[in-house]
Amino acid sequence: MRAIQIPRAGGAFELVERDMPVPKAGEVRVRVQACGICHSDVFAKEGLFPGIAYPIVPGHEVVGLIDAVGPDVTNWTVGRRVGIGWHGGHCGACPQCRGGDFILCDNGAVPGLTYDGGYADYMVAPVEALAAVPESLSSVEAAPLLCAGITTFNSLVHSGAQPGDRVAILGLGGLGHLGVQFAAKMGYEVIAIARGSDKAAFAKQLGARHYIDATLGNVSETLNHLGGAKVVLSTVVDADAMSATIDGLSKNGTLLVVGASAEPIKVSPFQLIMGRKAIKGWPSGTARDSEATMDFSALSGVRALIERYPLDRAAEAYERMMSGGARFRVVLETGA
Repeated sequence: MRAIQIPRAGGAFELVERDMPVPKAGEVRVRVQACGICHSDVFAKEGLFPGIAYPIVPGHEVVGLIDAVGPDVTNWTVGRRVGIGWHGGHCGACPQCRGGDFILCDNGAVPGLTYDGGYADYMVAPVEALAAVPESLSSVEAAPLLCAGITTFNSLVHSGAQPGDRVAILGLGGLGHLGVQFAAKMGYEVIAIARGSDKAAFAKQLGARHYIDATLGNVSETLNHLGGAKVVLSTVVDADAMSATIDGLSKNGTLLVVGASAEPIKVSPFQLIMGRKAIKGWPSGTARDSEATMDFSALSGVRALIERYPLDRAAEAYERMMSGGARFRVVLETGA
């Protein structure tokens, strides 16, 4: 089978032929149809994730058909279409797993980082990583929902915002353009925040009621003029841009961070205390959360804007995604 592997940290993508993987007990083999390219694939490319065993096949936005099942697999059958996202398995024994919070497992697995992912014709995954894909979504449509989609959808579901509340989405990129759609379909009064007046019309098309150009004036002042935001969902990695929204939160408001960055958010205790405000991070979600994301998308019409590439052009597709040239998600297709 074909696979795109990274031979070492910082190494170039390699198109290689590999033996077909064989599923072990509790695993299935998936014939990959589509695999999204995510910005966090850089962790595999540059060796930014602990314990990667190279060579590694990246990819954690995978959709395909079950091709074979290992021993003791009973609920998943050959031919069923499944998705595999960031949550690639859990240990079941750590304190988080024993409390049912599998996404925070101390020993959690991630496709493309702790085992070979979806930049390939076939991959193997444990059954706890499998999400059923609705028939009304194509495999290409479903793939980005398994990371970008679930991250924005699941964080909003657990944000504490109620229908009618003002929710601001910071950023209109790969995550943000999905976040605006989800927030609008959930019944929030959506405020989109991005840089440049040229994005206003696009934000409104996605479902935003208001648009704030972050290059003009004070973002928090504009948010307060609109009544303040119950939630600001930050999909960007610019910590200064996140910091600029904190004073625009309403009382009991939350800055919800899903854009990963090493830069510190700047906030004083006074800013948090007086309005009982909070800053909270949110990781992806489990396979069941992926199913909820895809089901909601299928019912509501939420879709990612996608550019498609064949598997053998993975290096070009990755550069397109990482350069910011893609608008807004990139998906590899195997032709299966």
